[in-house]
Amino acid sequence: MIVQVRICVPEELSAAVVECCSGEPGVAEVALHRGASVVPPGNVILVFMARESVEALIEKLHALNVQDVGSIAVMTPELVLSDRADKAVAEAPGEGADAMIWDEVSRQTGEDSRLTWSYLAFLVLATQLAAIGIVTDSTIAIVGAMAVGPEFGPLAALAVALVRRQWRLGRRAALALGVGFPVAMLAAAFTAWLSVPLGLFPEDTLDRGSAVDFIYHPGPYSLIVALLAGTAGMLSVISRRSAALIGVFISVTTVPAAGFVAVALVLGEYQKAAGSALQLLVNLTGIVVSAVGVLLFYRLITKRLPRDAARRLRRDAQRLRPRR
Repeated sequence: MIVQVRICVPEELSAAVVECCSGEPGVAEVALHRGASVVPPGNVILVFMARESVEALIEKLHALNVQDVGSIAVMTPELVLSDRADKAVAEAPGEGADAMIWDEVSRQTGEDSRLTWSYLAFLVLATQLAAIGIVTDSTIAIVGAMAVGPEFGPLAALAVALVRRQWRLGRRAALALGVGFPVAMLAAAFTAWLSVPLGLFPEDTLDRGSAVDFIYHPGPYSLIVALLAGTAGMLSVISRRSAALIGVFISVTTVPAAGFVAVALVLGEYQKAAGSALQLLVNLTGIVVSAVGVLLFYRLITKRLPRDAARRLRRDAQRLRPRR
């Protein structure tokens, strides 16, 4: 897989950046456009390279503080026809599908973890669907609620925050979960409270036994499924496979458990509500733990820039920066 890296830098840093780009394995093309950037003033460098080599280049660019004085953008062209590009991909270590770009994962999970109106709306709608599936004994509605729920974004962001020590990202993800689930559960409880006197479902609905009883029966397999789902979910984020991520949503009972808590509390089934709340906690914890494990594994196998090389690049950046 070939990607394009666009780098905007001041004139004084251009030579050092071009040297870093040209010497990186997996690079097919390097183009320097002098004076192409107007704001901020400087040069634009375009690099075509194998995806598996991008992380090493970005580490060097960070050491040069390019992100502070310019910008770094990574894009994936739809089609690249080039023998040099094919050769670069073949020479690059590893496989593009397994390559991880840490800044890309941090940015993606960060955007998905914000407490926004759309996030709240999706979580409320998903919990409402789950509640309807519970009182109507409809597994189809339960699966629909799993697919609609947006909670994996903040959970993945929590894992990234723990591994990379990005505490601001972690606080934002925790806020999205800490506000989103209570709001969604209160909304589901309110609609359930209105539905009982209207006769939409009897008060002994949860006593009849149904196909959704598994929601409030946490056990060893609850944790196992959560761990597997968290692993698959983080791998889908890293490899950018949205279809796999949808499958993850359908495999865990986070939103259905939240909906069950709301309905059970309204109907006075406090023991079942407690079991469902425990199910929710087990799933949320298992997903984060397994996602952290995936990220730690990738950090272990990813070749990092040696500290002495990073210090040398920082010294070069300071030396090349004009004095004021």
